Amino acid sequence: MSEARKSVLELEAFCVEKSPPAAYYIPDFISEKEEAYLLQEVYGAPKPKWTQLSGRRLQNWGGLPHPKGMVQEKLPPWLQTYTEKVSSLGVFGGEQANHVLVNEYRPGEGIMPHEDGPLYFPTVTTINLGSHTLLDFYHPVSRGQQMEVEEELSLQTEEQRHFLSLLLKPRSLLVLREDMYTHYLHGIRFVTEDTVTEQVANASMCGSKLGDRLQRGTRVSLTIRHVPKVLKTSIILGKRK
Repeated sequence: MSEARKSVLELEAFCVEKSPPAAYYIPDFISEKEEAYLLQEVYGAPKPKWTQLSGRRLQNWGGLPHPKGMVQEKLPPWLQTYTEKVSSLGVFGGEQANHVLVNEYRPGEGIMPHEDGPLYFPTVTTINLGSHTLLDFYHPVSRGQQMEVEEELSLQTEEQRHFLSLLLKPRSLLVLREDMYTHYLHGIRFVTEDTVTEQVANASMCGSKLGDRLQRGTRVSLTIRHVPKVLKTSIILGKRK
């Protein structure tokens, strides 16, 4: 049995059973000391690395994914260590992660429902730092195209399309693949407080109970992925070998 296959089988112990295939939640994937180190490195990055968006700001490491391919940039050692740690789980089909988005969300910030798209290997992994968040999942609007008009209209509101949430605690790792990557949208609501409801599929894995109210702090996420299509710089510059 390959090491990648063995690692994926070991990951099954962390499968979120109440979720469609497949979500894996590993609490305390890193230590408090590692969390402090990563936050120090994130906030020690040069100011030009930050891009301000509506609802969050981010850093892009590894290159800019593009349909024609990504011109790969070397990851800094502080990120390389954790891309290797995540890749060792075998979640990228034996390949190594080569791209990281660092997102910062302050209380009240979030991101609209979206999908990660085809530029990445169909698995997304996230190391959570600083504060919890609630990641919400939605049926896409296109799901209604096969239904009667009345049923399709009933799926248009965001709230009606929401069907599941995952609670992400500090220092945890989340892995999404299969249908959870390809079939559904995910987003984070623009709120300062989250309530644990019956829709939080991994509440027991987080030590949380129904009705818990959690105040958000500033959260930093490391979204670690593999971009399969990488271009050689020499080809980009027209210097074919």
